[in-house]
Amino acid sequence: MRILFLGDTVGRSGREGAAAALPGLRQSLRIDLAIVNAENASHGFGLAPDMANALFAAGADVITLGNHAWDRKEIIPYMAQQPKLIRPLNFPPGTPGAGAVVVEVPGNRRALVMNAMGRLFMDPLDCPFRGTSDILARYRMGVNVHAIVVDFHAEATSEKLGYAHSFDGQVSLVVGTHTHVPTADHQILAGGTAFQSDAGMCGDYDSVIGMAKEGAAARFIRKVPGERLAPAEGPATMCGLFVETDDATGLALRVEPIRTGGRLSQIMPTVAPA
Repeated sequence: MRILFLGDTVGRSGREGAAAALPGLRQSLRIDLAIVNAENASHGFGLAPDMANALFAAGADVITLGNHAWDRKEIIPYMAQQPKLIRPLNFPPGTPGAGAVVVEVPGNRRALVMNAMGRLFMDPLDCPFRGTSDILARYRMGVNVHAIVVDFHAEATSEKLGYAHSFDGQVSLVVGTHTHVPTADHQILAGGTAFQSDAGMCGDYDSVIGMAKEGAAARFIRKVPGERLAPAEGPATMCGLFVETDDATGLALRVEPIRTGGRLSQIMPTVAPA
């Protein structure tokens, strides 16, 4: 299975850039499953239903969220109608939506996509390790799903690594989101799980993690609240990850970063023609 994951889409630049890039990426990389984190799509804070619809229409199979999941309140009723929009699984019981979804993939295959959120320097949610284990007790690669992907939305790279090693061999991919900066540690762990600490963002990198640099920098200098942060609106770099898995085991065969457009150095995997 060929899997595409695009990191946090930030503001108009990021969401429109991701939507424009998705059809070409799906075609050139022969993608079977495309996942997009969109918790910052609406002015950097949350996701609106029309923005989710645009990403789905462009080719996203699943959209994941994070700590800004509820910043746009209208996403709550939308989530009840759209199971392929998921939020972190370790929100307390009774929280709207779900933290995992099984999707059908071409070739009569099934993939489980999960979204979990870390607790180090983040909101003190329920334990993401325990919550993940509970879901994995019901799904096994090579038995009832062909691949399992986890978007682990967390601040600390140590927590992301600890999480990935804890589930190494049980999932196809653990990819970190939230910090908006692509890390250089993409690898296949000892048990066969692909990993990268952070996929980076889809957004304008002439910024402070996607927000207009003047206002964001001023907050560090003055140490007093100023005007609301606004997303940078320049050309976006689309950052993400490409993973290829073995359908029999669900384990990763290949993992490579993607960076296209905008300011960062460009990296694009190649796939042999069908």
